[in-house]
Amino acid sequence: MGASEITRTECRQCGTETFGVNGRYSCAVCGWVNPWYEGHGELPTAEDDPDWKGGR
Repeated sequence: MGASEITRTECRQCGTETFGVNGRYSCAVCGWVNPWYEGHGELPTAEDDPDWKGGR
């Protein structure tokens, strides 16, 4: 997984300045969340999690 970058945008629902990581946002004021596919990079997989124990 690459380096993380702090990014900012305006909330599309209420206009509050919102900060996120790599283009993924969640507004603390109104609860708006942008879709996962709008981020700036691939999301990590379960296998990337150091605590992952394998399948179910």
